[in-house]
Amino acid sequence: MIWNTMMGTSILSIPWGIKQAGFTSGIILILLMGILTLYCCYRVVKSRKMIPLIDTSNWEFPDVCKYYFGSFGQWSSLLFSMVSLVGAMVVYWVLMSNFLFNTGRFIYNFVHDINVTDIVPGTNGSNKVICPSAAGSHPPQNKSVIFSSGNNTGFELFEEWWNKSQTVPFYLIAVLLPLLNLKSPSFFAKFNVLGTVSVVYLVFLVTVKAARLGIHLEYNWFTENDFFVPEFRILFPQLTGVLTLAFFIHNCVITLLQNNRNQENNVRDLSIAYFLVGLTYLYVGVIIFASFPSPPLSKECIEQNFLDNFPSDDIMSFVARIFLLFQMMTVYPLLGYLARVQLLRQFFGNAYPSVFHVLVLNVAIVGAGVVMARFYPNIGGIIRYSGATCGLAFVFVYPSLIYVISLHRAGQLTWPALIIHIFIILLGLANLIAQFLL
Repeated sequence: MIWNTMMGTSILSIPWGIKQAGFTSGIILILLMGILTLYCCYRVVKSRKMIPLIDTSNWEFPDVCKYYFGSFGQWSSLLFSMVSLVGAMVVYWVLMSNFLFNTGRFIYNFVHDINVTDIVPGTNGSNKVICPSAAGSHPPQNKSVIFSSGNNTGFELFEEWWNKSQTVPFYLIAVLLPLLNLKSPSFFAKFNVLGTVSVVYLVFLVTVKAARLGIHLEYNWFTENDFFVPEFRILFPQLTGVLTLAFFIHNCVITLLQNNRNQENNVRDLSIAYFLVGLTYLYVGVIIFASFPSPPLSKECIEQNFLDNFPSDDIMSFVARIFLLFQMMTVYPLLGYLARVQLLRQFFGNAYPSVFHVLVLNVAIVGAGVVMARFYPNIGGIIRYSGATCGLAFVFVYPSLIYVISLHRAGQLTWPALIIHIFIILLGLANLIAQFLL
């Protein structure tokens, strides 16, 4: 359950993050961030048990924050929790727009027997890999050449009304906004298995593509040329920002572990889940990076969503996009429900005070997704900014501060423990600041 919950859209940006950090430093950072976030998550799980003389069996982590920091802890934890939820929903909207666009394009071309080639550099052959970023700072939206078509005018009209950023993000409103207004999204929780299927299929896709493309690696430790990036790059904080959200489960881990039949196994199960998540990220990131064909392309061509490196007419990528599109359309209402419960219950004491309140909140959330899909469809950037922001509180600051305060009140605080946890807090602060500097 923890592995399935933690695995999300971040997996699509891990190869791009490794490119930004450098191959060797990328691998090291995935391992170190996995260990660090696991430790901080362990501190979250243990935080309730360090409160004496109070029954905390029904407490969530925000309740623990309120106990130690008063109303500031309560409201700040709410704020950062909303940042993580709304940030995830914005990423989902951008990705759903991407997947819906490519899916619609594939179906239209197949039905009308249209052979289309994108105007972007790419490799030749059946295992084609493309470089959308070579066409400019942003991937081209609908730029293509028709090699054979019975109705070019119809295709041009389709491309005008089926645009990745200008039209498709708005089409999603008709489907998802009504779903967000449902009182209970329990129906969509039944489709949680789609998340596991999607990740398993992505691993399968990556394995097959790598087997066909082969390995393309050349070690350049500190210098870069046209085809290879160095092993260590100053842009490595961009990967740590992505990884903060990729390993983020701290605001709901207590709830998930409450369902364990044997509570004494919580730490073991949490460790196993983090190991599996880290292994999955490592496998996908390393394999995509290592097999990316350079030459003739450059490793710099690896996109923030690695599926964008495969053309829209690629069958395996089409299936992956279908899986991910349906998974996200079922998870999106669940995220909206969590955001509604946390925010409206805090302000009005009721998760559904009225249709008007819920509608205003959902319109604001959907509007944020549409705006980002329209003007800033960079999932890597959105993930690292939101991950570093919410991670500062839930991953680095609150777990460390609560542990230090509890040790101090019990008379057990030592200098090594104090120094280590202050260092963890400083790492989280540096992680956030670096996102805006690099």
